[in-house]
Amino acid sequence: MKRLLTVVLGAVSLFCYAQESPHVKFGKITTENLRKKLYAVDSAANAVVLSDIGDAAIEGNSKGWFSVVTTRHKVVHILNKNSYDEANIEIPLYTNGTGEEKLEDVKAITYNLEGDKIIESKLERSTVFTEKRTRNLIIKKFTMPNVKEGCIIEVQYKVSSDFISHIDPWIFQGDIPCLWSELKFSVPQFFSYVFLTRGYVRFSLTDKKDRNSQFVVSETGGAGASERHAFNSGVTDYRWVMKDVPELKEESFTSTLENHVAKIEFQLSSQNDPLTPRDFRGTWTGLTKELLAAEYFGSGISGSNGWLSDDVKPMFANNSSDLDKAKKIYAHVRDGFTCTDYNSIYTEQSLKNTFKTKKGRSSEINLLLTAMLRNAGFQADPVILSRTSRGYVYDLYPMLSRFNYVVTRVKVGEQTFYLDAAYNHLGFGKLLPDCYNGHARVVDEGATPLYLLADSLQERKVTALFLNKGEKAGWKGSMSQTPGYYESYRLRERIKEKGKEEFFKGIQKDFGADVKIEKGHVDSLTNYDLPIAIAYEISYNPGDEDIIYQNPMFGEGYKKNPFAAAERFYPVEMPYRIDETYILTMEVPEGYVVDELPKQVLAKYDEEGTSFFEYRLQLSGNIISLRSRIKLARTFYEPDEYEGLRAFFAMVVKKHGEQIVFKKKK
Repeated sequence: MKRLLTVVLGAVSLFCYAQESPHVKFGKITTENLRKKLYAVDSAANAVVLSDIGDAAIEGNSKGWFSVVTTRHKVVHILNKNSYDEANIEIPLYTNGTGEEKLEDVKAITYNLEGDKIIESKLERSTVFTEKRTRNLIIKKFTMPNVKEGCIIEVQYKVSSDFISHIDPWIFQGDIPCLWSELKFSVPQFFSYVFLTRGYVRFSLTDKKDRNSQFVVSETGGAGASERHAFNSGVTDYRWVMKDVPELKEESFTSTLENHVAKIEFQLSSQNDPLTPRDFRGTWTGLTKELLAAEYFGSGISGSNGWLSDDVKPMFANNSSDLDKAKKIYAHVRDGFTCTDYNSIYTEQSLKNTFKTKKGRSSEINLLLTAMLRNAGFQADPVILSRTSRGYVYDLYPMLSRFNYVVTRVKVGEQTFYLDAAYNHLGFGKLLPDCYNGHARVVDEGATPLYLLADSLQERKVTALFLNKGEKAGWKGSMSQTPGYYESYRLRERIKEKGKEEFFKGIQKDFGADVKIEKGHVDSLTNYDLPIAIAYEISYNPGDEDIIYQNPMFGEGYKKNPFAAAERFYPVEMPYRIDETYILTMEVPEGYVVDELPKQVLAKYDEEGTSFFEYRLQLSGNIISLRSRIKLARTFYEPDEYEGLRAFFAMVVKKHGEQIVFKKKK
């Protein structure tokens, strides 16, 4: 699976520094800027970022170490009222509980044009509010004054941070187009950073220059005495620029936009002379060792946990095989515990308390499952992963912050299973599709890498409809359907919430008033290891018309192209491979003949024929047979494949919309 992630370790392309944004200096907004109505980057845009420039530098501080000071200057043209949200400014500040990033020198002005005169409305500092969003995130927020259609807002501020290993990423791309986005980063050569870039927009300019500079580090000691250190060092000034960046729109089949937005991230890798040399790059084995020893993760599964023995052993006392034992333990936790939080890898209570109260976070439930399987003699380990909504995990760099979920890996004989007991309707050995997000890690001594890929999942769906002659030129028959496993999971949730009766009422509504549904039945509803099976009887009378138009898909076809956008700038990511088959056998209604029949199609998406659309419709005597099958053998499609994929589904929608024409016999 190809994903655009670039690791920039050293040299970058050289370009001339002379190229710069027209909005470098604060306050230089002109009447020409305000009069502009359309921009070539997107003529339909509701707002456009005219310029977004960040300038970050590492400097010595008065605490005996170093800080990173970042100045940001952003100019946005609000073209109509649909983009007024751009005037709501949020500035994130990191805190670790004892220290906090500082916001300084905030300037913000709204510019409106009245006749030929520019009216400036300045932000009042008293309107800046503080919100503590999480334990480590504080938000400074304000709304720009006097926002009107056609106004330009300009914001500039400085953030001083002592967290030089926690530098915010620079986002070049957002939900509105941007004419100029730029970051400068000045790094003393006694620090080394790894730059991680993502996205599908190319840099317009990249540059680096070396120079010398003096650094002063001071620290106040006892009795008010101050110690001051001054030294010279080489400095590298990096610069990255993107121009005419399109907005990033949420499209169908997207894991998360975080994976595809054009941005650059930073990781401190080492410090060198004249500082004490140190390597900040951790190892995966070091990370998992730390987790295994931590009270908030692994200590609860590493001990003997004798308190579990009296409860675990009776669960499988009468089971004949190890697989039956493992399934019994898994079902006990899945069905008997309530999950209170599905987004964590840490514990907030002991596993013993989780067992006692029968509820906890997903991490606590699955770590308890791991402990119970170990207590029963199985080789079981936690697995940390990032769900698709969180984004991909870098496999080269052990960054624990990228993970947000824990599941269990258990070995039973020669087989390996991955288990998630936090969701009540998941079968043994099943994970939800959003867990298949690429790189994951087993939390064991070897920090075993895993790659949970969407291509390893396939949803097979089979629908069969048999229609015989009914009364008065109609049909009667039966429908049977076996959805794929994950559609079955969703339907189980729906039936649990609404009940079977409401479920079949929904099917009745989809068919319309002319179709009658009876004797609906659902099999395997509580056998979570298997897909469900749906069956019902159907009767349909289109009326005594001279001509009957009938869609042979009977509501089971694709009605809309899932790829509506004309172009796409990032990949298509399906949650699983699809294989959908629809079979129809129907008699020509009494008193009618077939006047028109849709043509057959076999369209291959790829040269190998592993992905295809098959539509085979034929008339034999008085029987019409249809077989429609859509199979896609992979889940990931690069942006340059989008046009072909869109055309493929356009053909499917068109074909599924065609009708059989029956004409009354004369």
